[in-house]
Formats: sequence, C-alpha cells, structure tokens
Amino acid sequence: MVETQNALEMTVLKHELEQFLFKEARLLDERRLEEWLDLLAEDLHYWMPMRRNIKFGDWDLEFTSMDEEINWFDEGKDILAGRIRQLKTGVHWPEEPVSRFEHIISNVELVSVDGDEIRVNSKFFCYQNRLQDEVNHFVGRREDLLRRDPDTGFKLVFRKLILAQNVMLPKVLNTFL
Repeated sequence: MVETQNALEMTVLKHELEQFLFKEARLLDERRLEEWLDLLAEDLHYWMPMRRNIKFGDWDLEFTSMDEEINWFDEGKDILAGRIRQLKTGVHWPEEPVSRFEHIISNVELVSVDGDEIRVNSKFFCYQNRLQDEVNHFVGRREDLLRRDPDTGFKLVFRKLILAQNVMLPKVLNTFL
C-alpha cells in the first residue's frame, strides 16, 4: 500500500510540475514577462553554457564551465529583471518590431525530491519569428531545480539550458528559454 501511495503522490507531483512548466512557457509566449519573473526565486541561477565540437571521448570538454569561462547565459534574477525592464521600454532594437514566440515543453522527467526542492528535466523547442521572414529555432534540454512555493506552486531556483546546436545562428539572443 505504501508503494502505491508513493507512486500516486509522484504522479500527482509530476502533473503539478508539468502544469507549472507549461504555464511558464505560456507566460513567455504571451509577453507576460513580469508574471514570469514572479515564478523565479530570488536566489535564481539561470545558466546556459556554450557547446563545443569535440572529438569522441572528450566529453568533459563539450561545455563551457560555469565559473571559469564565458557562457551564453550566466544570470541571476536581478539581471533577468533588468533585461525585461529594457524590453519594456519599447526602444530595445532587437525587439522592434516585437518577436513572436512559441515554446513547446516536453519529456518532463521528475528526477528527485529532497524536501521542498525538486529536480526536473525537460526538453524545449522555442520558435521565434520576427519581421516577415526572420525565423529562429532553439532546441535543447533543461535541468531545473524547483522549490515549493505557497503563492506560485513552485519557484525556479536553478536552470541549466543545453542547446542542441553549438553555433548561435540568430543575430541576437533575446529570448528566455
């Protein structure tokens, strides 16, 4: 009976996590960026390392390190809030005219639960369209650490973004994944 109850609790938790991640994606797509910020913990670390082409077996060289190298993103909530303030001015040239985004989140996997902190992995596809013919695709995976929160259900504490590509093809990187 205990195993059945635990399995049921994990199924409910996984559903809650999926709903949180889907809501997060919808807020980004609808440009409700201040509401998205509310889903982020004050001690957030939002990190996307660069990816290198490597020889077979050189797995430890594939990604830039968090502390010693330049990364695509290596930001806290304060920096993300500043980026959003800049976007909201209406004079942010990479977003004039504004882009259209669609985020698809899939393969949500509950990795571990440690008290109020939950590790969850997922895949993402982000479609960006700007002007008439400027299209960008961002595809990859995310490793998230979430913390239970009474107001929002969860807060994002840590996000590691792994892009499938190693060369950034867009003119600017002005999206949140």
